[in-house]
Amino acid sequence: VQLQASGGGLVQAGGSLRLSCAASGRTFDNYVMGWFRQAPGKEREFVASINRSGVTTYYANSVKGRFTISRDNAENTQYLEMNSAKPEDTAVYYCAAHRGAVGALSRSVVDYWGQGTLVTVSS
Repeated sequence: VQLQASGGGLVQAGGSLRLSCAASGRTFDNYVMGWFRQAPGKEREFVASINRSGVTTYYANSVKGRFTISRDNAENTQYLEMNSAKPEDTAVYYCAAHRGAVGALSRSVVDYWGQGTLVTVSS
């Protein structure tokens, strides 16, 4: 499956941004979808994941209550709604697809990666 992330940009602290990830190539709803991020000088880390039906979600503690992951299987697209953005959210955000179970995904279980989209939160 090919993944194309978009929607990154510059946002002020406290602001909102919505990232999108469009999928093509194979059946989108066969995959658990997720988002990771990588800040400068840091390892890529898990942000959120969503199960195939869109009912079950998982979040990193650092974004819980501020970010919302969702998916539209009819449109083969997943989203990450970022609210109450903080400067520490600044990173390149990557979408990911996983054939296994939903949860707090590790990088090693991701089957497909999208290219990143840069989010910069100014203070």
